Order: sequence, then C-alpha cells, then structure tokens
Amino acid sequence: MSQIHHAALDQQQHQQQPGQYNQICTRSSSSSTPAAATEGTEPSSCPGQRNRIPRRKWQVFPGRNRFYCNGRIMMARQTGVFYLTLVLILLTSGLFFTFDCPFLASNLTPAIPVVGGVLFFFVMGMLFRASFSDPGVLPRATPDEAADLERQIDSSGCSRPPPRTREVLINGQTVKLKYCFTCKIFRPPRASHCSLCDNCVERFDHHCPWVGNCVGRRNYRFFYLFIVSLSFFTIFIFAFVITHVILRSNRTGFLSALKDSPVVVCFFSVWSIVGLSGFHTYLISSNQTTNEDIKGSWSTKRSKDNYNPYSYGNILTNCCAALCGPLPPSLIDRRGLIRSDTPQTTSQSNGTSGSSYASTQLHSHKVGGGPHHLWLCTPE
Repeated sequence: MSQIHHAALDQQQHQQQPGQYNQICTRSSSSSTPAAATEGTEPSSCPGQRNRIPRRKWQVFPGRNRFYCNGRIMMARQTGVFYLTLVLILLTSGLFFTFDCPFLASNLTPAIPVVGGVLFFFVMGMLFRASFSDPGVLPRATPDEAADLERQIDSSGCSRPPPRTREVLINGQTVKLKYCFTCKIFRPPRASHCSLCDNCVERFDHHCPWVGNCVGRRNYRFFYLFIVSLSFFTIFIFAFVITHVILRSNRTGFLSALKDSPVVVCFFSVWSIVGLSGFHTYLISSNQTTNEDIKGSWSTKRSKDNYNPYSYGNILTNCCAALCGPLPPSLIDRRGLIRSDTPQTTSQSNGTSGSSYASTQLHSHKVGGGPHHLWLCTPE
C-alpha cells in the first residue's frame, strides 16, 4: 500500500513539473520551455508585462535631441538661444503693435497693423516649422550591418579600420563619401555629422542655435523663409517706426516722439538679419550649403577643374529646386512602436533601421539638366 502511495506522489510531482516551468517569465513573449512545447500547454504571461505600455522609438533615440508631444516635435538639446529668439521677436512685435500701430492706424491707414499681423504670424509659423521638424536625420546601422562590415574587413585580411572615404562620380565631378564611425554608414553626398546633435543629417547646412535645431534637407526651405520673412518684418517695423517718429515730432518734438516709439531698437538688428538673408539667397541661387561654402568644397582655388556638380546652371532653377521641390519623407520613424523583432541600432533604436535606409539609397539627381543615377550602397 505504501508503494502505491509513493508511486502516486511521484506521478503527481511529474505532472506538476511542466507547470513549474510555465511559471518562469522571460522577456521574450514568444519564448517557451521545451516541456511546455511538448505538452502543448500555453506559457503564462508575466503579470508585469500584461499591462505594460509599449515604448516608442523616440524614447530610445540615440542622438542628442529633445522630443515633445509624444515625439511629434524634435529639437536639439541646447534650446536656450531658441527661447531668446522667441523673446526678441515677441517683445519687438508687442512694442510695435502697442505703441506705434494705434497712432499709424488712426493717422495713416488701418492696413498697417493688418499687414504687420500677417507678417508676424508667417514669421512665427516658419520658425516653428524649422525648429520642430526632423532636419533629415539618417538612420544608424543595425548591429547586424555593423557586424557584417567587420566580417568584410576580416575577410580582406586587413587589420586597419574600415576605409573612411569612397569616391563616386556626379556629373563628371568626383565626390567623396565619408564613413561615419558613430552611425556606421557611408554618408551620402552633402551629408555631415552634427557634433551637437550627434546625428548624420542629409544635405547638412549648419546647426543653428537661433532655431534650436540642425538645418538640413527637410527644413532648410522653412529656415530660409523664416529669415527672409523676418527681414521683411523688421524692415516693415523699422520703416513705420521712423514714420511714427517723424509725424509725432511735428507735434510734440523729436525727443518726446522718440520716447513713444521704443521699437527703434530694431535698427541694430535689421542689418544682421538682412545680411543673413542675402547670404542664404546667394547659397540657394548657386545650389550650395553653408557647410560647403565655408569649407570651399567647390572653390576654384582647390583646382581649376573644380566646380559644383549640383548646380543646374540657372539661378531660377536652383531656387525652384531648393524651395519648390517635393519635401522628402522622414527616414526615422520616431513615433513608431518598439517591437521585439525590430532591429536595433549599434547603440539604441534609431527609428527606421539602417537596412531600410540602405534600400532607399538609390537616388536620382537631376543635376546639370539631366538625371544622374547614383548608387550609395552600404560598405562592400
């Protein structure tokens, strides 16, 4: 009888053993124990993961950026100068609409505050669009792609680091593709790595602290429209402030009229803004970036045969290509949900994986009047 009792206890323990394995909760929801697989039982889910809120990719973005409104707004971490820009624009506009516009509307025309309001809202809209947009960040390589590159280097029998540059031909001009050791990719032409945001940006122009963001392919037109409209707005304010001072001085004297128009301080800022607008108008007309102009990439001082392969040879066409061309989509899915099967980048998740970016690296550049196909592949 005792033998039967012990046999029943052993059988009960063997029946409970698969249940004990099912209580083990792992991070992977698809993983299960061999015992559970053979018995056909479904592993129990972890209580902590049952109500877990899925994370979005902007929460683990490897670059040095700040995100707001659940990833809809993307800015650099250094945003102090951006808030200074807001204060200067709001303060100057507020003083103008408070002190000058009532007198000008009653003595000249009510259209002055209306035009000033339209310019003000356009300036603020372009500023927010340039500051809150993705400038054209390139996705970083996944660990599999980085490991594949290391295997290619090892198979070549070379112990040196991977090659830093490659050369491609664009409209007869040799252009170097530089390798980024941070993002583990060969940057496409005109791209550069921003040291402040720690991202490779497509058609990198510069990092502008006044807008609190990098200026690249996806937000350059908004940045240009911002500084141009701000130039018109400051000239508009300055012109009508002078008009207000002249009209008031005939009645109350020059000094008294000057006290009633404190916005005359915009005289010191109008020249720098207009000069900046003129400089970027020159860059757009020649289809250059600030980064290329500072480095002298297409200067004839480097070589007599050096020229800009991206220029269409026509000022109007260059301006239309920069301001009226189609806006490329963002390559980083910063609001996408993180899944267990989503490939991660070499440091953390970076939105769209590097492999998906590699599939979009076949560009067609209409440079110099005709299409020019350029393959920018991952390292071979």
